[in-house]
Amino acid sequence: MALWGGRFTEGPDERFKNYNDSLKFDYRMALEDIEGSEAWADAIHEAGVLTDQECTDLKKALAELHEEAERDIHSIATAGDEDIHSYIERRLIEKVGNLGKKLHTGRSRNDQVALDLKLWCRKAVDEILKAIVHLQKELIATADRYQGKVFPGYTHLQRAQPVTFSHWVLAYAQMFERDYQRLKNAAELMSSCPLGSAALAGTAYNIDREKLAHALGFKNATSNSLDGVSDRDHVLELLSCASISMIHLSRLAEDLIIYNSGEAKFVTLSDKVTSGSSLMPQKKNPDSLELIRGKCGRVVGALTGMLVTCKALPLAYDKDLQEDKERLFDAVDTWHDSLYMAALVFEGLQLNEERALEAAQGGYSNATELADYLVSKGIPFREAHSIVGRVVLHAISVKKPLEELSVEEFKQFSAVIGDDVYAPLQIESILQKRDIKGGTAPSQNAIEIDAFKKILLARS
Repeated sequence: MALWGGRFTEGPDERFKNYNDSLKFDYRMALEDIEGSEAWADAIHEAGVLTDQECTDLKKALAELHEEAERDIHSIATAGDEDIHSYIERRLIEKVGNLGKKLHTGRSRNDQVALDLKLWCRKAVDEILKAIVHLQKELIATADRYQGKVFPGYTHLQRAQPVTFSHWVLAYAQMFERDYQRLKNAAELMSSCPLGSAALAGTAYNIDREKLAHALGFKNATSNSLDGVSDRDHVLELLSCASISMIHLSRLAEDLIIYNSGEAKFVTLSDKVTSGSSLMPQKKNPDSLELIRGKCGRVVGALTGMLVTCKALPLAYDKDLQEDKERLFDAVDTWHDSLYMAALVFEGLQLNEERALEAAQGGYSNATELADYLVSKGIPFREAHSIVGRVVLHAISVKKPLEELSVEEFKQFSAVIGDDVYAPLQIESILQKRDIKGGTAPSQNAIEIDAFKKILLARS
């Protein structure tokens, strides 16, 4: 059913209809459209548009439609209507006759779709927050399980300094904590209700918009009708949050792909999140992680597309804004699934402790400790840095780690080096010395893990 047509002498070309109609994707807002319509029925009832009985009958029919949509929302997509608004109105008229035609009094599809999409975004936020918490729980469980286990730390993909595996895991837990907080902040910006803005100038009926906003769970009504119908900042906010979080997921995936490689062998992935080769029977491919990494581009692309769509739109509503939904729906679905997939990866992840320790001990990753040792003997750091560089060059030439050089070899480069040089070069010492907030010391890992456990318990 079209919600327009009186001033037209012929119907739309079928090609235009196929190009224009949006029910095939905006059916996903069916529940939100019905919820908004129920609140609107109450509002225009209070404004004197509907009698008590009319309001009751309309809301009863809308409740039936809500139940039907909940049972099989996907079937709506093929109903043939222009959009979700025309579908709901047609079905309402089928149930209550001409009374169904009164519901749209004082309302426009412009404020209707703005409301529906904002309601959808708010629900999506709640689901994504749950997914982030689920992933964080798996990360913290992993960090807890491997407390104190040594892991090679990298910069520029070169071995740099030893850390703990927990420290590496907790770094990502912190990234996702920022994602959580960022999403909570975005939700605050979605707290104003556009319903009652009508097409662009506000409704002509005596609607209590603040009461209407509260009935729909918003903090307040939008302050400007032009902005109310054209604002899609909530879409951009959600896509921005999704893009940043997917970048974090992609970085996590990239790290694990490298650490799972045959050259590194630091971690082993569960069979549940890997696949094999159709030709090479020995292969076990990290497809789950590669898909996460690949889908990041999909989500960032959705944000880019929406930014470009919005960049030159005149006030108030333009049909360009129909392009917001497919991108948003797909991006949120992808983000949600990727968070749960990452959690599944950590569910079965195993640290190859011996191999990780071996790697942490290699690459002269204790060179900084030798420099700090020289500093403790009164040598300025820059000079100490240069001395250690020459010591490392020597160690490479004789194919020995630093801790296996003799005191006599050390003294070739600095006379202050004595027998006490060996203790600080041990990995245990290196880790324990970083006992400062944010450091890799096992004691600091324990504090960070405990803090996260309390946060996640409060969110359960």
